[in-house]
Amino acid sequence: MDIKKLQTLVVDALEDVKAQDIKVYDTTHLTSLFDRICIASGTSNRQTKAMASSVREKVKENGGEVIGVEGEDIGEWVLVDLGDMVVHIMQPVIRGYYRLEELWGDKEVKFGAAKRVSKRTAEVAEEPAARVRSNINQAIQTTAEDEVKKPARKPRAAKADTVGSETAKPKRASRAAPASTTSTAVKKPAAPRKKAIGTTVKVAASKTAVASAKQAAVKRATKRKPAA
Repeated sequence: MDIKKLQTLVVDALEDVKAQDIKVYDTTHLTSLFDRICIASGTSNRQTKAMASSVREKVKENGGEVIGVEGEDIGEWVLVDLGDMVVHIMQPVIRGYYRLEELWGDKEVKFGAAKRVSKRTAEVAEEPAARVRSNINQAIQTTAEDEVKKPARKPRAAKADTVGSETAKPKRASRAAPASTTSTAVKKPAAPRKKAIGTTVKVAASKTAVASAKQAAVKRATKRKPAA
């Protein structure tokens, strides 16, 4: 298998299990045993074992050869031997203690130089051209619909109503104005009422008052008659 393809598969397999601080170094100038060395970190024994398993399965699925795996039972430092490439999967404490980067890290291989393609990029590249065109057409259609809807949202009708109402109001006021002016010109102000001074108000007497008045008159008449 091509070394570039192999290192791409290894890095993708490590990223699938969320490996941390992945580094790939070119070791052709240091040893003839292997061409690449990869170092990655896992936060727990379970994660390091999962990372080693992911690398092993990914390489086998693509026709690569896995020579051996060491340290998988403990999980602190797992070594996956792929022939032309050796993968060291270590926990941060072990990695900081042994410092393999200082031994093999003269020439770091950048992921761009390795032509590593992520899963998302691969999916986009493999997507049919017709589907891409349909997505573009759909986006254009939605933007066109939005542009068509925008003028309808402007309150043009409301402005027309307000203008019509404003123009109609002065007309009504002008028609009603002459009537009000004529009515005020014809009508004379009412003269103030004169208050009556010293006037008496006659009030009808009640029946009881009349009867009592008659009795008083009879008594006075009887008193005036001389005694016989």
